[in-house]
Amino acid sequence: MRVVCVWRRESDYGRMVEEWIGEFERRSGAEVESVNPDTREGASLCRAYGVVEYPTLMAIDKDGKAVADWRGQMLPRFDEVMYWVLK
Repeated sequence: MRVVCVWRRESDYGRMVEEWIGEFERRSGAEVESVNPDTREGASLCRAYGVVEYPTLMAIDKDGKAVADWRGQMLPRFDEVMYWVLK
């Protein structure tokens, strides 16, 4: 299971997301993939998963299917995301 966060560092929510990712990785030992929607790869991922709001966190299974997502500045609790990481 992958955890992907689509966000922009230079935004009003950038620091909050950066702190959330750092704390999540520290607590869980799992890596969060950061994706910038303004890059070619980021834009492609956004089209593929229908991401239009930032930040967006997604749990993506080994087959590439998004099994859970959280959109907007109300970031999820760590245990909500950990459920998918441990699955």
